[in-house]
Amino acid sequence: MAVINENYLKLAGSYLFRETAHRTAAYKEAHPTAEVISLGIGDVTQPLPAACIEAMHKAVDEMASPDTFRGYGPEQGYSFLIDAIIENNYKHYGIEPDEIFVSDGAKSDCGNIQEIFAINNRIAITDPVYPVYLDTNVMAGRTGLLQPDGRYAGVTYLPCTAENGFVPALPKTPVELIYLCCPNNPTGTTLTREQLKVWVEYAQKHDAIILFDAAYSAYISEPDVPRTIFEIPGAKEVAIEFRSFSKTAGFTGTRCGYIVLPKTVMGKTASGERKSLNPLWNRRHTTKFNGTAYIIQRGAAAIFTPEGKKQVQSAIDYYMENARIIREGITSIGITCFGGVNSPYIWLQTPNNMASWDFFDKLLKEVNIVGTPGAGFGPCGEGYFRLTAFGNRQKTIEAVDRIKNQLKI
Repeated sequence: MAVINENYLKLAGSYLFRETAHRTAAYKEAHPTAEVISLGIGDVTQPLPAACIEAMHKAVDEMASPDTFRGYGPEQGYSFLIDAIIENNYKHYGIEPDEIFVSDGAKSDCGNIQEIFAINNRIAITDPVYPVYLDTNVMAGRTGLLQPDGRYAGVTYLPCTAENGFVPALPKTPVELIYLCCPNNPTGTTLTREQLKVWVEYAQKHDAIILFDAAYSAYISEPDVPRTIFEIPGAKEVAIEFRSFSKTAGFTGTRCGYIVLPKTVMGKTASGERKSLNPLWNRRHTTKFNGTAYIIQRGAAAIFTPEGKKQVQSAIDYYMENARIIREGITSIGITCFGGVNSPYIWLQTPNNMASWDFFDKLLKEVNIVGTPGAGFGPCGEGYFRLTAFGNRQKTIEAVDRIKNQLKI
């Protein structure tokens, strides 16, 4: 009989979004006439930009002719997309084409990147945190056992709460891998240039690597929040950046993202020899991934055309107006909330110190609204709750009206 990877048995319960979906489905089955509105899972609702659709239609037509048909493409991504990414996002930071790897999204990349690191690397994650960072390290066997307090024995947790302004403190004990997300999922909060500079300097001093998730960078509106970690001097030696077109341009169903891994980011062998991580990731990427579809990459490249930029910004403005509606509506009834300025996520404190899963049930049963319990993002998420601005405008307004007028707090 095949022996299983027992690290999977160490995972803490059900995956967060599966559990919320299960509870929601059970409620709908018991109350078939209820009009449930979801402000929970962060899927987009606006269609793909017209420029992307046009580019993908053209690419489909190309696949119909022997002269323009394309089979296997470069696993790292087509040059037309990589060049557009550099020109629009990294022109001033010295990023080279072979330092960008196009993929099927940031979730996959954030989970897969840990494969090029040894099991004995110590990791630090913010708490609360996007579950994929932690769960993939649990699966790999890097975290130790789950403790009664909901934390893994081998993980360094960096609390992010209202008390510290959602700015994580530097680890008290040395770590090798640091996961940062800015704008943050789930809290919707950000780090300023000075705050991020502290982390780059820490990584330089301790020979650590920052795994920087910038999936929501397109939503940043405040001038002192960096759009990329490579704005910070020295980051090219210590940071790997993850980007996604999912929330930027509605590619949640078409799947496209990329990693930026400068050749100057180094790791070491067991004997202490320093090695560039870029060739390691290139080998992993080309061995286990066949590349993002040509049609999809053509659509992604269209994001960077003048028309595409306008259409993407229009969708972002739509979602951020939803965020304003949610944030102001929630605040008007005395509930404290954060985020929703540089991010489509609103992070609220549950009223009357209610447990976050209890608030999930209360919101679902009293006003038929679905959100995401903060406890699902880590122990420091207890007492908090996430709402997303990715919904339809009319439904968002209706959801906020229900919360303001019908929720008993």
